[in-house]
Amino acid sequence: MRHLPELEALERIIDLGGAQIDVRVVHRVTPHIGADLPVYTISMGNPSPDVPAIGYFGGVHGLERIGAEVVIAYLHNLVMRLQWDNTLHQQLQCMRVVFMPIVNPGGMLMGTRANPQGVDLMRNAPVDAVDTVPFLVGGQRISAGLPWYRGKPGAPMEAENLALCNVVNTELLTRKFSMALDCHSGFGARDRVWFPYAHTRKPIAHLAEMQALRDVFLQTYSHHPYVFEPQSLQYLAHGDVWDYLHLQSCTDPQRVFLPLTLEMGSWLWIKKNPRQMFSLKGIFNPLIEHRQHRVLRRHVSLLDFLSRAACSHIRWAPAPESRAKLHADALKNWYG
Repeated sequence: MRHLPELEALERIIDLGGAQIDVRVVHRVTPHIGADLPVYTISMGNPSPDVPAIGYFGGVHGLERIGAEVVIAYLHNLVMRLQWDNTLHQQLQCMRVVFMPIVNPGGMLMGTRANPQGVDLMRNAPVDAVDTVPFLVGGQRISAGLPWYRGKPGAPMEAENLALCNVVNTELLTRKFSMALDCHSGFGARDRVWFPYAHTRKPIAHLAEMQALRDVFLQTYSHHPYVFEPQSLQYLAHGDVWDYLHLQSCTDPQRVFLPLTLEMGSWLWIKKNPRQMFSLKGIFNPLIEHRQHRVLRRHVSLLDFLSRAACSHIRWAPAPESRAKLHADALKNWYG
């Protein structure tokens, strides 16, 4: 019998949304303990490929429950606002919003970073780093009994990743402009917003767009906790799914896809409650209720900003005459 509070909370929100949201089960996971766990996508807004879209993803690493909870909190925010907020309805006429809050329910139920097959979904895509990666952390094929296992060489991606990629390909990459945010936790004492690449230190093709997005965020929020940077500034890794999907998106030079990762700094919670270091769950999640509520409030504004930015990208995305300067500014900020 399954008992996954995050999944139960998600299903309650789905019931509240009713006919105003589109719900699909894109995969079912049966962990070794026998539970049958659906992987849901929830969509709202204009389905036309002529409008921009944004996708929100969480629960890729089963230990990092707070990532799924942040996505679920924002989904709840939108579903409740559908009942009364005219401005939200106007916004949704001009965009598509997609949620995949619990990508890895089997790992979440079992309390593991990996999926039930022992594979780390963020080391599982068919992308190899071009430079040396940190031992184990950057992805390994030694054993599923060790963390950061990539899977067997030449094997297809895990079913959860295939479902994620299918959602991105059908809902996001069918459009000229789209964004994604994948919510994680556990890295350092700062909240970081990472963008590709993880497999190379070379800049992405849409570096000017990333600089413009950062600039408009800083102009909008003078006080914020985030560090914006390419993941490669911290470490390189094999098999990053967002690297893989961004490379796919670049096959069409007219398409812009900006995948971001929110990496919540769990040392902020451990610093205030050092006993969390002795709990595997506590290393990645706030354990005290009021701190968890504070984290959820803290990040919902970022998710809402990104929805508005995706909807309004024509107003801030680089014009041809400004791309060179924005690209140069980005190189100075992040690659200098």
